[in-house]
Amino acid sequence: MKLSNTNQRRIIIEELRNLYTHPTADELYVIVREKLPQISLGTVYRNLELLADAGKVLKLELSGKQKRFDGNVNKHFHMRCRACGRIEDMHADKMSEIDRNLNDLVDKLKVDGYRLELNGLCNKCRAEEE
Repeated sequence: MKLSNTNQRRIIIEELRNLYTHPTADELYVIVREKLPQISLGTVYRNLELLADAGKVLKLELSGKQKRFDGNVNKHFHMRCRACGRIEDMHADKMSEIDRNLNDLVDKLKVDGYRLELNGLCNKCRAEEE
């Protein structure tokens, strides 16, 4: 899908890529409004959906939670902390083994993508629990 690069989309992507918190559309809206005071929440939602469909941002649909968005479209996984709800990027080399095993399992099929949801404790919550 080819999207025109409007000023609104450019700022939404720019602000999202400056964040590592995987914000909801509502959270990103508050930040984007600092640069675009006239933008509506609906416009942010629509643009995030279009940008996700075009592969410009990632849409994280974690079970039972509000959608979150990630400006990093490079291959990586996410872990949701069961204590604080924070979502962290996972860049583990061992994750590439999952890719290899999936390729073996889906012989002759064309898989466009998959989601893997990791749950556990972030480093901060793990330290507090110990």
